[in-house]
Amino acid sequence: MYVVSDLVVDPVNDQVLLTSKYLTNNGSPKNGFDDATVSMVEFGDYQCTFCHKFHQNTLNAIKMQYIDTGKVSFVYRDFPLNGRDSILAAEASYCADDQGKYWEYHNMLFSNWAGENTGWITESLLLDIANFMDLNITEFDYCLNQHTHYQKVIDNENYAKQVGINATPSFLIFNDKQLIKIIGAQPLEEFQNAINQLG
Repeated sequence: MYVVSDLVVDPVNDQVLLTSKYLTNNGSPKNGFDDATVSMVEFGDYQCTFCHKFHQNTLNAIKMQYIDTGKVSFVYRDFPLNGRDSILAAEASYCADDQGKYWEYHNMLFSNWAGENTGWITESLLLDIANFMDLNITEFDYCLNQHTHYQKVIDNENYAKQVGINATPSFLIFNDKQLIKIIGAQPLEEFQNAINQLG
């Protein structure tokens, strides 16, 4: 865990990229309250082993202690390090979001996790999850096959690189004055310490 003090500036338009607006823009729907004093952004990959561990072991505790109580808002942004299958899974999550079920689909992807680059992410599985969730399959299938949200996923990846993210999961936890970066599926205490320091 460490505090990020350096400004990260986009060389094209000279805008500071580590602001609340840029950090949460273009990612998942916000999980939590708009007036939360602390924000948390995860950069993750649906195939990533340690992303899976974080979602299985740590996120539920953070949700109960901080997100559901209004202290923290949480946003997930895609950093598909494992390639094409990870990009496709991320696209599928946003196709589900088009039908108002982003987080349910996101959680189902992690519940079906079966390793890194093992071939478990297939179009058939993605459709099965959508079917199980009672999504409109015609709309979902069209969205997936047209790669409607491909650019959104790539934009998230490019933003992550711009602000120095190079591993998954990586977390940026911040308020309006300070930002703390945590890399990896660290113990719950690491996240509690950062949130309590900021909130």
